[in-house]
Amino acid sequence: MSAHYKASFINLITNAAFGFALFIMMPNSGNAAPCFDNPQSAYKYLLAQENAKTQAREQAIVNINRASEGELVSLNGIGSSKAQAIILYRDMFGDFKTVDELAKVKGIGAKTVEKNRSRLSVQH
Repeated sequence: MSAHYKASFINLITNAAFGFALFIMMPNSGNAAPCFDNPQSAYKYLLAQENAKTQAREQAIVNINRASEGELVSLNGIGSSKAQAIILYRDMFGDFKTVDELAKVKGIGAKTVEKNRSRLSVQH
């Protein structure tokens, strides 16, 4: 077996395995999954789907009176510890009356509130 033939065969097996792995990882939704002629097309499709989900999550309105830790960490400048501080503050002092009241939470300042203002709500 020549070196070129071995390399081509390994490349073929690798691409087939990658394509099969992508097929297995496709989420089972009500819609039929699209078919792809090569692994690169499938990969680009999956990246586009993930980017669309990320963009939708980053544009979603967050009700700071009801948001979970996972929803709060989608905000700019809010990590897990600050999200937990928001939830603790809310549990201790009750619902936020205004978005600006979020700045009373330790570690969250007016700049963080301003960066996120368009995505924040205080629905009860």
